[in-house]
Amino acid sequence: MTWQLRRAGPADVPAIMAIENAMFPTDAWSTDAMARDVADPHCYYLVAFPPDAPESIEAYAGLLSPRGAPEADIQTIAVTTAAQGRGLGRVLMLRLIDEARARGAREVFLEVRADNPGAIHLYTSLGFEELGVRRGYYKPDNVDAIVMRLAIPAPQAGLAGTTDHTGTTDNTGTTDPTPLETHS
Repeated sequence: MTWQLRRAGPADVPAIMAIENAMFPTDAWSTDAMARDVADPHCYYLVAFPPDAPESIEAYAGLLSPRGAPEADIQTIAVTTAAQGRGLGRVLMLRLIDEARARGAREVFLEVRADNPGAIHLYTSLGFEELGVRRGYYKPDNVDAIVMRLAIPAPQAGLAGTTDHTGTTDNTGTTDPTPLETHS
């Protein structure tokens, strides 16, 4: 399957929220919170879509990474059920890690639901390590959050499989929506 990635904008919030509500029915973010993050210059949000259907957003991911700050935080990531299992989550994560590095971060943090083994496996395979557990973090389900950290490798070291398939980023911070191929 081929997707394109581009930087999310305010017009993407309804499509992002449709995925958010479908994937996280009990603890979805509010539309206002998502819209604030998408518009925040300290955040970097991406959407993924088929090249021939830019209105059909299949996934999104967001990063909080103020320029020059040594730490960044993966805010959210979601891939529709139909697009799961094809490497799209990995591609989005790698792109967010690259953006965090470009903004000066040396570490990336995230929280993941303890009852989401697929996501935990993905993050571990990317080099994230478990730091601890936040008991009952996800409400109202009372599900624990596993806190994870990645020490960002220097650009020359790279991450396994980080060939840039996501387009180029210009100095304005926008991503050229170059097609990318992921494999199951």
